[in-house]
Amino acid sequence: MSTDFKPAEFVQTMINIGEAKTNTSTRDLILRGTMAGVILSLAVVVAITAITQTGIGLVGALVFPVGFVILSVMGYDLVTGVFGLAPLAKFDGRPGITWGRILRCWGLVGLGNLIGSLLVAYLVAVSLTGNFTLELNGVAKTFIGASTARSAGFEAMGMDGWITCFVRGIFCNLMVCLGVIGNMTARTVAGRVMMMWFPIFIFFALVFEHTVVNMFLFPLGMLLGADFGIATWLNFNLIPTILGNIVGGLVMTCIPLYLTHAKTAPSINAEQEVKAQPAVAK
Repeated sequence: MSTDFKPAEFVQTMINIGEAKTNTSTRDLILRGTMAGVILSLAVVVAITAITQTGIGLVGALVFPVGFVILSVMGYDLVTGVFGLAPLAKFDGRPGITWGRILRCWGLVGLGNLIGSLLVAYLVAVSLTGNFTLELNGVAKTFIGASTARSAGFEAMGMDGWITCFVRGIFCNLMVCLGVIGNMTARTVAGRVMMMWFPIFIFFALVFEHTVVNMFLFPLGMLLGADFGIATWLNFNLIPTILGNIVGGLVMTCIPLYLTHAKTAPSINAEQEVKAQPAVAK
């Protein structure tokens, strides 16, 4: 038996999962989103700790995908993944799937992600500062520097900063959705882990912008004393990141796969074979 799925097979799985997500109960969407936010946030802490200890960004990128793998295997949901998958059921004409249900799915998973991320941000701030009594260590200072550069730094650039964040959001979810889909391409756990690990490594190594990571990183930076506010974070990071993630996950990743493998045109060879068949006598 083959240990991997062909594109036409895993694209059907993508559609089926998109349909299932839009039909999932409110409780489960929020719960799964919350746990995904918790796990991914802890993976960010591991990655930033590795970068601080080694001074090498690629080391953080190598370890960060462990969180994505864990939450995927546990069946938890990131809003970045459902940005790409949920609309496929609508495109495929699945009964009962409306844009209202898709937006509901996006909103509830995103809400869960935010709850989990904010919870871990507060607890990590407590842990790093001894309940806000200790001097900031190197890891805390790295969080402050990263969050400030990608919020107040973009704000200082004006519209150029907004566009930069938006483009990085596109590239990020191109990679992240490839990781989500990679989880559907193999029958073995080892194969699934490898197919998830590589694209997530790329997005983190290139410092692209991820909605859920940023739901954790920037509130933590503010809790630790970073010099920017909620409005700066929302206007010059989270909003362009969300919009970029939608474009990257849906337009650049899932729709092309859907069009070429689920709604593919007849192949040239197939057309030639039909023409080559002998005419049936009447």
